Amino acid sequence: MALPAEFHEIAKRVNNWGRWGADDETGTLNLITDEVVRAAAAEVRTGRRIPLALPLKEDGVQAGLIPGRINPLHTMVQINQELFGPGTVACSDDAVTMGLQAGTHWDALTHVSHSGRIYNGRPADSITAHGRAAFSGIDKAAPVVSRGILLDVARAKGLDRLPGGHAVTPEDLAEAEEYGGVSVRAGDIVLVRTGQIQVYLAGDRHGYGFPSPGLSVRTPEWFHARDVAAVANDTLTFEVFPPEIEDLWLPVHALHLVEMGMHQGQNWNLETLSTACAETRRYAFLLSAMPEPFVGAVGTPVAPVAVL
Repeated sequence: MALPAEFHEIAKRVNNWGRWGADDETGTLNLITDEVVRAAAAEVRTGRRIPLALPLKEDGVQAGLIPGRINPLHTMVQINQELFGPGTVACSDDAVTMGLQAGTHWDALTHVSHSGRIYNGRPADSITAHGRAAFSGIDKAAPVVSRGILLDVARAKGLDRLPGGHAVTPEDLAEAEEYGGVSVRAGDIVLVRTGQIQVYLAGDRHGYGFPSPGLSVRTPEWFHARDVAAVANDTLTFEVFPPEIEDLWLPVHALHLVEMGMHQGQNWNLETLSTACAETRRYAFLLSAMPEPFVGAVGTPVAPVAVL
């Protein structure tokens, strides 16, 4: 089924192809300038550090929805082995097999394509089994350290968690912005809290994934107008699931990653951060969220930290 005209109209309005040059592979991360980072550092008041990643474990968030995206399989390959002979220092080593987007992660700009294209008009078939992502792999992402903004949509509505299937709209984002007393500005990394991660933390992996609140297809224009550098949230699918437009699957992914060149993150645990921001009435902070630089990868685990 072809993408509808509504999708293509939005795509034209948010398209960033060529904005940073024909050879650009990092997209809106270009908006994180030295000046933006200096201003972000000024948001640190107490030095409190809040981790935002889920533990990586075999019974993680993946429940089989996406083939091949497996939770981490952790194996010990050495246990107290005296490599250099009896009585020498003993070593223990381990190895892991996992989907790079199994837990808390960033999607690379190559994670999705549409109409045969990826970001900046590159051909989608430049992603191959052996060459991986020839362009815009996650290793090309610039250092991801900037001002973080929590838009606590659930708390702004007086809710602990948005109901499954709630499409977060631009109006919801503006409401959360006003509630937090912050203004999203160029180069910010925006974290959108729905409260959905609570379902997983309570032990229901299937309920966590479906039905799920998430971003509406109307929100990319809101982020584009504010020159947001990246967006992450606390859901499995990032956008509302099932989709708000029948049979239009992953349109927000396509608009963010392909058209805008904006990285997006899923499965971020924003619960402790939500409580801390509510207690201090401060919704801006320094955010470090460096991608693991797997060469040619279309996604990567991340262990983000908010510094208040």
